[in-house]
Amino acid sequence: MRFINSHWVVDPAALYAELGLDRALVLNDFGAMAHAANSLPESDLEHLFGPEEPLPVRGAISVIGPGTGLGVAVLQRLAQGPVILETEGSHVHFAPLDAAEAQVSASIVARHGRASMERVVSGPGLGEVVRAFDPADRRSDPDLWEAATGGREARALDIFLASYGAVVGDLSLAHGALGVVLTGGLTGRLQAQLPASRFHNRFCDKGRYRARMESIPIKLITHPQPGLFGAAAAFAKEFP
Repeated sequence: MRFINSHWVVDPAALYAELGLDRALVLNDFGAMAHAANSLPESDLEHLFGPEEPLPVRGAISVIGPGTGLGVAVLQRLAQGPVILETEGSHVHFAPLDAAEAQVSASIVARHGRASMERVVSGPGLGEVVRAFDPADRRSDPDLWEAATGGREARALDIFLASYGAVVGDLSLAHGALGVVLTGGLTGRLQAQLPASRFHNRFCDKGRYRARMESIPIKLITHPQPGLFGAAAAFAKEFP
């Protein structure tokens, strides 16, 4: 297994042999996040937008979060139990919705050949937004995020959060989702900025489907280690 956003290579057979494992489960990081979303109590799910109600007990739930890249999974709750679909939805083409986003998209295409959702909505995405308007800016991603969360990159953060909402809305609509779970440390850092941002308006701005989008509860996982929790839940399900 080769990682798109890392130099790591994982060979399951070698992993089992070198660690002397009798049983093991290798899964995508957002597969683990989706298992966490399914198994965590409501106390670990902070309400963000939409109706303040629990996640649906039946139907699809989109599990999404930006970090090194953009993780996307679907939790399908069926009568016979949950089914987790690990996806590469983050590599769908980014759809700019105004002139500023069109400039960001064009800048990314010039540098990378294609503008995917992940190029904008991810940890490195803020830098792509900033450099679309100031190509000479060479600040690191941590420095840019410190500036943005400190109120010193308001335009870039506004574009990022609006794009984040639009992307989550598009993906959840494609999934037929009845609930959305956001996760990851980056979203947690942005929790204070989310309510006043354009995130939810962009999430709901889907034309004839606005009423449906407005009916979807959006939660944030607040558990300190959702990936590990989800991996443990997945292992327990695989090897009861």
